[in-house]
Amino acid sequence: MSRDRKAQAATLVVLLLALGIGLARKTGWHLPARTAQTPEDAIYAMLDAARSGDVRAFLASYTGPMEAALRQTLAETTEPGFAVYLRDSHAAIKGVAVSDPQRVTDQEMSVRVEYIYQDRNEAQMMYLEKGPDGWRISRADSDQRVKTLIPFGTPVR
Repeated sequence: MSRDRKAQAATLVVLLLALGIGLARKTGWHLPARTAQTPEDAIYAMLDAARSGDVRAFLASYTGPMEAALRQTLAETTEPGFAVYLRDSHAAIKGVAVSDPQRVTDQEMSVRVEYIYQDRNEAQMMYLEKGPDGWRISRADSDQRVKTLIPFGTPVR
């Protein structure tokens, strides 16, 4: 096979691959989500999905009644509207501190998650269950404001 023929074949393969990816994205096909190997993985995946407005990945981070409630909320709005809500509600978060998981039962862990904002910190206990698809958030306590001595972004002297 000549050099020109190899270049044409390579170009054709690249174009077909690009066309396939474009069609897959247009029809809404996604690669399967990576399973959460640890409770921390599940929390970080949820936060990443919320930050990017990825509704499917966000919902995949939950299980049980909490997932059902989120799906009901999604049914009452539009997916683009829910994506905007996710992005907006997580835009002010400057950082996240995830504590070590504590065993509740054989299949459930609790994790303290602290959200760091410019003017405050808020902590929340999340409870995760292990299923066949890895760890998922099953419930969460309400946020509690945490007293901070030095606000985020204060210059160090």
